Amino acid sequence: MSEQTAWVLDHPAEIDSGPLIRIHREAAEPGAGQLRVRVLTCGVCRTDLHLVEGELPPKHPQVSPGHEVVGIVEKLGQGADRFELGQRVGVPWLGGTDGSCVFCRGGRENLCLEPTFTGWDVNGGYADTCVADEAFVYALPEGLEDEQAAPLLCAGIIGYRSLRCANVPPGGRLGIYGFGASAHLAAQIALHEGTRVHVLTRGDGNQRLARELGVDSVRGATDEPPEKLDGAILFAPVGELVPVAMRALDRGGTLAVAGIYLSDIPAINYERELFSERVLRSVTANTRADGEEFLRLAERFRIRATTTGYAMADAPSALSDLKHGRFAGAAVLHN
Repeated sequence: MSEQTAWVLDHPAEIDSGPLIRIHREAAEPGAGQLRVRVLTCGVCRTDLHLVEGELPPKHPQVSPGHEVVGIVEKLGQGADRFELGQRVGVPWLGGTDGSCVFCRGGRENLCLEPTFTGWDVNGGYADTCVADEAFVYALPEGLEDEQAAPLLCAGIIGYRSLRCANVPPGGRLGIYGFGASAHLAAQIALHEGTRVHVLTRGDGNQRLARELGVDSVRGATDEPPEKLDGAILFAPVGELVPVAMRALDRGGTLAVAGIYLSDIPAINYERELFSERVLRSVTANTRADGEEFLRLAERFRIRATTTGYAMADAPSALSDLKHGRFAGAAVLHN
């Protein structure tokens, strides 16, 4: 057995009060069909913040957050043969499914009744190593730097699924509410596909990043876009923006709510915000097919994440900076 260093959640609390502690513990051994991955980088996701601050209840004591893991396979469990020792891989949010429920059998494993999530159900990448089911691990495109690859593994994949759930037709009009890690990656896919993209967000840094990516317009989060929208994605975890975005939709438009956590939604006015076959839907996790499709498109379109790097020792600072909007794009921890 070998010892490793890991950040763990001591108790859910506001990030600046110190709920994460760094400990030494034995590195877990991979079971049948599993890999042990030595962590090179790990993206910092808003879901990690929701977990640390208690908006997502921890599944077990002293869990290590982190589910955008880029690392090297250092040990194979019994029967694991998808990857080789020393190969670089990505460990994502979706860590496992039961494979037998009605949703898994129907190709909708994102709705599995007994899913496992990295950094929530099982220890994640805020550590020296993590263990993952090889069936849910991704091979990463060659030439993609570790810091660039990390945000693709959740922010990118969930942003891609959200884009598809918004049902924007070819050449259509997309609104993006909030412009963090997922949003700035989904926007690039949409632009490459010929979609007109309107970003509605607060924060000078986020607005500046949106303009640099070449979107069609940038306005405040509660402003009206310059044209009616065929579809919209709400990335900000702010329920008050749901009626705002619904009013911006054209007839038959769809609003996809991308976050795992959302504050309460105010009352919807049926005539102004839902009538004319407008659709309000949530986005729940992703399938492995979503991940494979997104990574192929990311390589083809040369999608670039805007990142801010932190040492693994500074994980609490990265989460604090995420909460307080001190960077645009995505934060990435380095071992």
